[in-house]
Amino acid sequence: MRTTHVRPTSRGSARRYSRKILLLTGLLALGNAAAAHAADGAVHKIGVTVGSLGNPFFIATIRGITQQAKTLAPTVPVQSASADYDIGKQASQVDSFVAAGNDLVMFNAVDYQAAAPLVRRMHASGATVVAFDVGAPGADATVTTNNVKAGEIACQYIVDRLHGHGDVVIVNGPPVTALTDRVKGCQSVFSKATGINVLSSNLDAKGSRDGGLAVGQSLLVRFPKVDAMFAVNDPTALGVELAARQAGRQDFFLTSVDGSPDVEQEMRRGNTLIAATASQDPFAIAATATRIGFDIRAGRVKPGVVRLLDPSLITHDTIGSYKGWNAPHNS
Repeated sequence: MRTTHVRPTSRGSARRYSRKILLLTGLLALGNAAAAHAADGAVHKIGVTVGSLGNPFFIATIRGITQQAKTLAPTVPVQSASADYDIGKQASQVDSFVAAGNDLVMFNAVDYQAAAPLVRRMHASGATVVAFDVGAPGADATVTTNNVKAGEIACQYIVDRLHGHGDVVIVNGPPVTALTDRVKGCQSVFSKATGINVLSSNLDAKGSRDGGLAVGQSLLVRFPKVDAMFAVNDPTALGVELAARQAGRQDFFLTSVDGSPDVEQEMRRGNTLIAATASQDPFAIAATATRIGFDIRAGRVKPGVVRLLDPSLITHDTIGSYKGWNAPHNS
């Protein structure tokens, strides 16, 4: 009779096997928890990642998210983080949101293309992802200003004031949809005015005052004659204006997008190169996005929602009636 000998499993192999079982069990538990949260239709934790908390726009969006969340679910915690326009930093924030079990993520992507795997990662955890202010591939909903229109009305002001003739500059920014759409809208207006000569349109001022100052200094050295500049947001415009003051240049005017408190204050004083800004309502954008996120999780709204909020052009003639970002809001 033939005897079969079974070789005993080594202790090391047994330990590795045990670790694999524990890992699989942990992943299964995490998946079950995410599925349970997704199935109950409720929001338990909210994560928020924004481009930069150095921009007052994003301070207002977090206020809108927090106030709307308190109205809809008073005990739900809101965790916010600033990515500082660094996609690596934003990826780490997403990992933290997933690990913490955030089931609604309010997502302000700092790079449109690079955001796609981050959205997939959040979806795999069972989270609902709502893009606000800028788009993100695969997001369950998107709420932004109509940024093409914002660029159009800001640059139409330039064309009209210059009577269709002049040398102009577009001060660009990071590769996010809000800013690329504004530039697209601006360029479409300039292209129809045959007397408008665009001197520069591709310099990235990082969407910040410091970036606007640095790029503005470079542009003013490079171009001794400029009639007008369009800056993609108010912080950029303020930086360019500072560069102009340092250089003693008062020969051009600026338009931008935001309607921020700083630009509002400058325009009310009247002593500014910023002649117009296409105003946004960051509080309303974020509050609307949050409400839609709750509705999607509850099954009241299907994913795929896109909501565009119209901007308004604020000029020295209309600044007196402008209510601004700090006006009271009802959730």
